[in-house]
Amino acid sequence: MDNLRQPPVSIPTASVIMLPHMRIRTVVKAVLWTLAIAVIALLALVVWEILPGAPGIAKSLKFEGFVHLPKDRRAGVLTVMDYLTLNGKDLFVPNVSTGTVYKIPLHGEGLPATSDVSMFESEPAAHGVVIDPSSGFAYVTRSEANTVDIFDPAKMSIVSRIPVADDPDGIFYIAPNHTIYAACGDGKTATLIDPATQKVSATIFLPGKPEFGVFDTKTNLFYQNLEDLSSIAAVDLTKHTITGQWPLEDCVHPTGMAIDEQARQLFIGCGGNSRLAVFDLEKHRVVTSISVGGGPDSVAYDAGLHRIYVTGRAGELSVVDRDSNGALTTLDTIPLHYGAHTLAADPESHKLYVAYASLFIGPRIAVFSAIGQ
Repeated sequence: MDNLRQPPVSIPTASVIMLPHMRIRTVVKAVLWTLAIAVIALLALVVWEILPGAPGIAKSLKFEGFVHLPKDRRAGVLTVMDYLTLNGKDLFVPNVSTGTVYKIPLHGEGLPATSDVSMFESEPAAHGVVIDPSSGFAYVTRSEANTVDIFDPAKMSIVSRIPVADDPDGIFYIAPNHTIYAACGDGKTATLIDPATQKVSATIFLPGKPEFGVFDTKTNLFYQNLEDLSSIAAVDLTKHTITGQWPLEDCVHPTGMAIDEQARQLFIGCGGNSRLAVFDLEKHRVVTSISVGGGPDSVAYDAGLHRIYVTGRAGELSVVDRDSNGALTTLDTIPLHYGAHTLAADPESHKLYVAYASLFIGPRIAVFSAIGQ
């Protein structure tokens, strides 16, 4: 029986050595390919962040082009804009990153050139701008300095600086009261400034952190959203008191806001749950809401077209139609660019202006005109 046994099979030593080496080479190749794909994807993302393309095609808006803002000598890697303000034929754009305020003339045909844009260079962070029609002076909030700065928009030069409470952000000119209202977020106050004396005339303490607001000429009340409480307060600017406060159902962390005085409704962006809420001023509650792009921050209403525009940090522009029965319909969701979160709508020309954040390159303003006017 021993003669029938097969001799043991021996594997050459070189083959034994090659097998684990082949496995190692295969694993290394797979890792290298994975890293290469990851690097390519990262580079593509960086290029997309740096070089924004044209907005997506829409049925409600036509993209007219970009207004390229002048180079700011103090700009770093990232440049972020805040509230856009239309005043006549001028568009004011505050730069949070550097504190510069740009003035873009919208006179004439075509888009303004970079050389047409003037700059008020001052520090630090700029957020909102309003114009006093009597003096022609502009007022800008600066959150890092806790001031409201007055500047001459004709010369784009400083006039004076007014200390206010912590974190001034939204700012508004209230024509019937001839006063300027500055919402101070961290200070949880509203600061009233008399343009005639260029001094603080009153300080109103608020129940929560103010973000944005609108004035209702019918009731002479200022409606102030409270971001940390997800509610809205009515502020009497004559008595300097809070006359009411209501919760905003299905609206987490309210941000931008617009008003339809005729329909007695507020349109409120909800940054925490990406919705647009409609608040009824007679019923004092949210009557409907609709989903919009991520992180909504700015809201504008074109009464002539019954359109609500919303932009947010996700870089999407939502165009919402409100019909005669109050029903909301999304006409367009337009991809813009990450960080394109503030806008202004011109009710006369029906043009829309959206500020883009920028990485490495200069900031820009996208210009749209309405289709189907």
